[in-house]
Amino acid sequence: MSVRLAAYAVCIEGGRVLLARHVPPKGESNWILPGGRVEHAEDPFDAVIREVAEETGCDAVVERLLGVDSRVIPAAERAIPGGPEHHNVGVFYQVRVTGGELRPEPNGEIAESVWTPIPDVTRLRRSSLVDVGLALAQTLPATGHVAAVPVGGLIQH
Repeated sequence: MSVRLAAYAVCIEGGRVLLARHVPPKGESNWILPGGRVEHAEDPFDAVIREVAEETGCDAVVERLLGVDSRVIPAAERAIPGGPEHHNVGVFYQVRVTGGELRPEPNGEIAESVWTPIPDVTRLRRSSLVDVGLALAQTLPATGHVAAVPVGGLIQH
């Protein structure tokens, strides 16, 4: 089993959420929250700010911890054929953009970042982590945990 610790930014402003369009080397693009892998010895708090800058071109500050999502993706459902089962632990932060300009990720897999009206998110092909992040931001559960998001249709791993 592979394991990944990741940090995700939930940036909501004026009824819109900041999403990034991920274009993998193979397969279809989908919308994700800015964020990604926490590097060795890196604090997730620092990782989320770094990831927002790398993927979107924006400066940001963390306003609060929203919660943690832990999910196991079966090998058969992974985007990488023949890969092992995958365990993703995601730390979600409420983040506020403070400057910069939206742009594609240089030499990366993010083709664009856009402010998306929250009601429009349901019509996008997206990572289930988008729904987890929005649920955490909208409900602010004391436990920092929300129910698992079912995958299928427009919602992908």
